[in-house]
Amino acid sequence: MAAAGALRFKSNYAVSRRMEPFYTGGRVQVSRDGTAMFCPCGTRLNVMDVGTGARLHSLEQDDQEDITAFALSPDDEILVTGSRALLLKQWNWRESKCVRTWKAVHVAPVASMAFDSTSTLLASGGCDSTIKIWDMIKQYCTHNLKGSSGVVHLVEFHPDISRLQLFSSSMDYKIRIWDLNTSKCVAALDGHFSAVTSLVFAADGNTLISSGRDKICMVWNLETRESKRTVPIYESVEAAVLLPEKGDFSQLGVKKQGLHFLTAGSKGVLKIWEVATAACVYTQPVPFEPVESKEEASEHSLTQCMLVPERNEIVTVSVEHNIVLYDAQTLQLRKQLAGYNDEVLDVKFLGPGDSYIVVATNSPQLKVFELATSHCQILYGHTETVLALDVFRKGLMFVSCSKDKSIRLWRMNKGGRVVCVAQGLGHAHGVGAISCSRMKESFVVTSSQDCTIKVWSIPESLISKAKAALISSPEALHAQVTERGHDKDINSVAVSPNDKLIATGSQDRLAKLWSCSDCSLLGVFTGHKRGIWCVQFSPVDQILATSSADGTLKLWGLQDFSCLKTFEGHDASVLKVIFVSRGTQLLSSGSDGLLKLWTIKTNECVKTLDGHEDKIWGLHSNKQDDMVVTASSDSSITLWKDVTEIEQEEAQAKQEEQIMKEQELSNLLHEKRYLKALGLAISLDRPHTVLTVVKAILKESDGRKHLEENIARLRKDQKEAVLAFLVTWNTNSRNCHEAQAVIETLLKHEAPDSLLQYSGIKSAVESLLPYTERHFQRLSRLLQASMFIDFMWQNMRLADTSQQEDMTL
Repeated sequence: MAAAGALRFKSNYAVSRRMEPFYTGGRVQVSRDGTAMFCPCGTRLNVMDVGTGARLHSLEQDDQEDITAFALSPDDEILVTGSRALLLKQWNWRESKCVRTWKAVHVAPVASMAFDSTSTLLASGGCDSTIKIWDMIKQYCTHNLKGSSGVVHLVEFHPDISRLQLFSSSMDYKIRIWDLNTSKCVAALDGHFSAVTSLVFAADGNTLISSGRDKICMVWNLETRESKRTVPIYESVEAAVLLPEKGDFSQLGVKKQGLHFLTAGSKGVLKIWEVATAACVYTQPVPFEPVESKEEASEHSLTQCMLVPERNEIVTVSVEHNIVLYDAQTLQLRKQLAGYNDEVLDVKFLGPGDSYIVVATNSPQLKVFELATSHCQILYGHTETVLALDVFRKGLMFVSCSKDKSIRLWRMNKGGRVVCVAQGLGHAHGVGAISCSRMKESFVVTSSQDCTIKVWSIPESLISKAKAALISSPEALHAQVTERGHDKDINSVAVSPNDKLIATGSQDRLAKLWSCSDCSLLGVFTGHKRGIWCVQFSPVDQILATSSADGTLKLWGLQDFSCLKTFEGHDASVLKVIFVSRGTQLLSSGSDGLLKLWTIKTNECVKTLDGHEDKIWGLHSNKQDDMVVTASSDSSITLWKDVTEIEQEEAQAKQEEQIMKEQELSNLLHEKRYLKALGLAISLDRPHTVLTVVKAILKESDGRKHLEENIARLRKDQKEAVLAFLVTWNTNSRNCHEAQAVIETLLKHEAPDSLLQYSGIKSAVESLLPYTERHFQRLSRLLQASMFIDFMWQNMRLADTSQQEDMTL
């Protein structure tokens, strides 16, 4: 039975999960309890679950303007956002409700925000050089601080609220101290020569550490308002975090008592510094090669860093929109979330039970996502955009190819960690398509913009897990065979299930079949009117599927290279095609963002799925054939679940329930239990059956009275349904008497005000009036005709009587 069930045709897929960009830049904040993370994404502020990486809420601006700044109060209760529309909004973020909106009073957008330690005061720094202080309880602006130069990009309250001091920094690189009692700037700490990026207060309240893009951190004495020490960091610093004095940070080089702080900046590396000696006591090891050049370093730059005491974690945010959570004591990576993927070019299921996906985005790095936790592992190696991926049958090894003319072979270990075990160079241009051997992990086939195909053999040492574990650096792969395949770019390459054949598809409108051993040409498939985007072998038959920019899919016989079937239905280029349901159906994706499911036997498009807004470049099915993953230029990855069986079961259950109800209805009518029969017929949404019940009631002796009793006992929603039904009945002269009887009952027993509350009452009255008038006109004519007949009959009787009288006389 299981096998028979598996061979069933699929009829539908439903979205089970969507991985969309949730962070596009700006300041990120984590709630005090460490469970929620707030990430700005254009006009929205996304609230993410730190544990699962899932989006909990999305707070959308009504004005469709970008959010320029936001702040969450220390008690996690108040969230305030500021947008380019110069409005401030207060949110109940747990319920995604905007509680209050007010004008920011700034004449330019708000650039920075901060709450005080009591969550009662909010400071907003504007692009108009002013700072406003807002009382969040009494809901008014308490201060308007003028005197800054340029954009106020940093505001912080002194943690000791009794001092009533606000610290700010703007484009003149000075740190201003404002006394909120007098609304005046009481000091300007001058020492930085570039933008100040963060301010951190020590526990004593008299020491301040400031970081800047001038590659230094400064330690200030707030009593004397003088600089105590300058710590050279040798990189542009975006954030400084003070390490708690109570924690054990011995693994991070903290050996002595005293202040230590952590910095994050342009080199993408976390460093720990000792304030007393200005020495770096720890530098974090990194997965990429640290590069000194400005251009390269900017790829890995960190833009933000914060300590989350509740989770005992340090959170960093990178220029590439990756959010990383480290253990605070060891700086061991605990979790990584990818906030933005850019254009997604390919995606494949990976790992044990297809519990991971590997994604090629518009970048040199690959991303491996664990589906259960959204944890993202970033794989460094390629130097230019990765164009395509393929996974070996066992799901633990996969290959990637790139614009950098290279291919790389990757292996996943038991813990889910992926390492590069081999690299192959040889193509003269970017490598655009790649396919793995299907039976064993023995070779890889690639095609390039240089119009050649290459077959690369994989050494035995890489296939053995024990030997592969000993590899310290990637081994070199060598191409065994090279063949010029087409006259234009080769878009797709595929290996047959028995590893003996290779198929290629090109911009020259041709698909070709090659022998795997020596790359000798076996045949050419001609018929497409435009370039071919994808070729795919059937898992069960000697058939090749191709998809093209001409909007069609074609099936070809491998014996005689003839076209067996053509599937038309896409209105745009068909970019990918895969076989599902054991080779009996096709799933295709188009450049218009649509997926189509086809049944080969009938040539029929069973379902069209709309899940993306742009080209779907990636399409892959899992081994169990019950999940599909798609990746698109709209930066989103969608996981689809096969819901055919679920829908069939639901339909069957619904049908069975319907039959049971109909039987019950028949029994109720037979037993003359009209009230229950009415209720059941209404719930089944059967106007004709309800009419039958009404007719049955009216046939009884005292029918009108029984009808009134039964209608009166119905619920309001049931009466509304009956009203909708009787509008239809009233259109037919055969059923108008029953309709009018029900209308009469409703008008008698319902007050006009309550009738006006009925849904659809207006349209019902509009429909009832003309037909009711027509019925009355017909009745009037009938009455006139009957009166005339009666009159004639009376006259005839009178004439007859007079004749009889004459005869008797």
